[in-house]
Amino acid sequence: MLKLPRAVFVVVLVMLVNMAAWAIVNRSVGERPWGGVINGVSYSGWREGDAANKSSDADIDRDMAALEGHVNNVRIYGVGDGLDRIVPIAAKHNLNVVLGGWIGKDPAANAKEVTHLIEVANANPNVVRVLVGNEALYRKDISAEDLIQLIERVRQQVSVPVSTAEAAYIWERDHPELADHVDFIAVHILPYWEKQPIDEAMHFLLNKYQEIASAFPDKHIYIGEAGWPSEGQWFGGAEPSLVNEARFTRDFLTLATERRFDYSIIEGFDTQWKREIEGTVGAHWGLWDVNRQPKFPMSGAVLESADWFWGCLIATLLAIFPVQWFVRRRHNLKLTGEIFYALLIQAVCSVLVWAVIAAMAEKIINTTTIAWIALIGAQIVLLALLLVDGYEFAEVLWANDRRRKFEPHNMLPSPDAPKVSIHVPCYNEPPHMVIETLNALVRLDYPNFEVIIVDNNTKDEAVWKPLEEHCKTLGERFRFFHLPQWPGFKAGALNFALSQTAPDAAFVGVIDSDYIVSPAWLRACMPYFDKTEVAFVQAPQDYRDGNENEFKRLCFWEYAGFFHIGMVQRNERNAIIQHGTMTLIRKAALQRVGGWAEWCICEDAELGLRLFECGYESVYLDHSFGQGLIPDSFSGYKTQRFRWAYGAVQILKQHWHALKAGDTLTRGQRYHFISGWLPWFADAAHVVFALAAILWSGLLLFKWVEFPPAVFLVPTLSVFIFKIVAGFWLYHARVKCSWRDKFGAAVAGMALSHAVARAVWQGLFTSGKPFFRTPKCAGRPALIQLFLMAREEIGLLLLLIICALSVIYVFDTPVDKPWGERLQNIQFNNRDVNLWVGMLGVQTMPYWAALFMVIVNVWPRKRVVESPAAKAMAEGIQVPPT
Repeated sequence: MLKLPRAVFVVVLVMLVNMAAWAIVNRSVGERPWGGVINGVSYSGWREGDAANKSSDADIDRDMAALEGHVNNVRIYGVGDGLDRIVPIAAKHNLNVVLGGWIGKDPAANAKEVTHLIEVANANPNVVRVLVGNEALYRKDISAEDLIQLIERVRQQVSVPVSTAEAAYIWERDHPELADHVDFIAVHILPYWEKQPIDEAMHFLLNKYQEIASAFPDKHIYIGEAGWPSEGQWFGGAEPSLVNEARFTRDFLTLATERRFDYSIIEGFDTQWKREIEGTVGAHWGLWDVNRQPKFPMSGAVLESADWFWGCLIATLLAIFPVQWFVRRRHNLKLTGEIFYALLIQAVCSVLVWAVIAAMAEKIINTTTIAWIALIGAQIVLLALLLVDGYEFAEVLWANDRRRKFEPHNMLPSPDAPKVSIHVPCYNEPPHMVIETLNALVRLDYPNFEVIIVDNNTKDEAVWKPLEEHCKTLGERFRFFHLPQWPGFKAGALNFALSQTAPDAAFVGVIDSDYIVSPAWLRACMPYFDKTEVAFVQAPQDYRDGNENEFKRLCFWEYAGFFHIGMVQRNERNAIIQHGTMTLIRKAALQRVGGWAEWCICEDAELGLRLFECGYESVYLDHSFGQGLIPDSFSGYKTQRFRWAYGAVQILKQHWHALKAGDTLTRGQRYHFISGWLPWFADAAHVVFALAAILWSGLLLFKWVEFPPAVFLVPTLSVFIFKIVAGFWLYHARVKCSWRDKFGAAVAGMALSHAVARAVWQGLFTSGKPFFRTPKCAGRPALIQLFLMAREEIGLLLLLIICALSVIYVFDTPVDKPWGERLQNIQFNNRDVNLWVGMLGVQTMPYWAALFMVIVNVWPRKRVVESPAAKAMAEGIQVPPT
């Protein structure tokens, strides 16, 4: 009875928070009202589709009817391609026309256009002025001398004022002589294209107007274009938005009325066809939308999205079922944990709805739309990973109690305790290291065990012969086998050891050849096999050389996160990863499932999954009973993780049917085996995204694409920040180390991303990678060798840095200054540039981490400091719990 009110409370709270968030983001903005008739707007003459598709007379008539009563005149940019039809139709609706003639690079076409321009101007009394060319000098389509000749020709043959339309600097700086050949100055003043923030737009426009008026005091000034886009990418500090367009329009119209400006606003209607030639921003300068509806009122509040409530409602409905399902079923969490994860589910649904709404605004199918579809797909994967990480975060921090918490047994075993056969596989390992391992096994505080050492495929007799001789000195419990040419790698050696196991041994233990085990290992773990359903008992991997140098210290704490966070959580649902050291297995269960899989390079994790599929249970003791050696080099560290990731993909491919459905695994086991390896697939996707970011940056620099929308960049950066914060918080809760070590663990983990990505991609498309031995006691390689081992990471890092700097240089520096001065005047006020550079920065993090690990790996060695745990084990003292 108590669960229903709590569930209702959480659901209602999440709904209210979601609605508040949507309302705050889409809050209305009250701007200065304006009332009256607009002096003029520009009109392109085409509706939907490509610019070559002309509007019909009926279309033009409907457009002029929409403008009638709101506008005094319309400005058109040419008379060819049927645009001359606009003039008489405008007259029917009491609209005057500022008639333009389009001037391009073709002299013959220009002459034809001017002839037609003169004819139309003389034939239609509603033509009030003529513009010969629109920014033709800005585009460098024609010389000033040739343009002046065309202007003079028109002036001589029409009775209305004549000019040409150009940007302010063309009139003032480049070609002031134009003023001597025109009847008025037609200037374009567009603060957006001058990278001006909306707060500075009116001040900038008024200053430009006054500069032109001062430069040409005897000429009438006509502002041929003024306006602000409602959508698109930031340009410098200029943000396109509906609220900003409304604010600019109202302020400009008020200013123009007060100062008696002559003007034309760009433009009357949104023009979707401009998207292909001017990008998203080019399609959204209209005061009316493509459906010929006003985009905002001229007085009262303005909403950025009038339909935000429906987006909020859809997001709420999408989230309400998973939220209430989660709250009702996850009773092991405290109220804080339930609220946190429920809010996370709602946030994911809201972000997806936000992305889809933004994508639906792209009303045509083109390359941009295809990119949107790909980005939404990537967003779904990203947010799924966020939910997985967030769920682990909530469980670790706010679980009521651990349901499957196992402690080491401390009772002395009886003389007739079950016999354990301990298998130690090795291949080309340093003899002194393996001898230390065997000596530690002698001290096991357990009455009934044997040790089988299998050295397979080691060619150098000087490596394996000392082991054989040493085993003879340890007594009949120790048996040594050398297999010169043996298939199956480590799994093959373990299967051979299984075949040589004493018949009366009921259990098998496996340790790596570098592990020094605690004397208490067997007596602390074996009692858990009294429950017949238990197939294996697992203790964490641990390391005794974590204090040897800074590189190994970083690796040590990176390993610790998995064994003290991930494995503990997996144990709650009987879904741990079996790893092939410090593991004890019921021999009958091992034989029942067919032994170790020789096709898989992660035979240990694969065996554990097969045992779960047969209905067995596992026990995970979060206590260290043995310590091995950390790889000496970054290349060895990468090779080890490559093997784990490649093996994981092999396992997923082989066991996919059991993992996706069926009754061989529980829901919790399926969840952990899929979600646990999902971050490795995210690493694989990261490489693709990094390469795509490099390509996209190149296209940006050539202005062939636009910046990806903030709806994708903001959540991506937010997820990255969440993962960093959550990782530190989880380490604080479960792994007792300093903040320096927490940071080092994060760096070490990120440094492996590229190796994991390569393993995943190769695992998806191949199946026969050989077993990779992780070298131990190999010493550190030379600096040049380490840099070569990280050459791919360093290469990608350099490319991403170059892309980021190039984007900043091209989009965030003044274009009218020499390159040195441009670098000194970086503005950092373009949101799109900042987000994209931030995204590139996030992409570089794993590669910076790899470079850092390379440098640390060759740093001068610190004095070897043996850990207290390793010293205790060597002396045969029982190791206290971690």
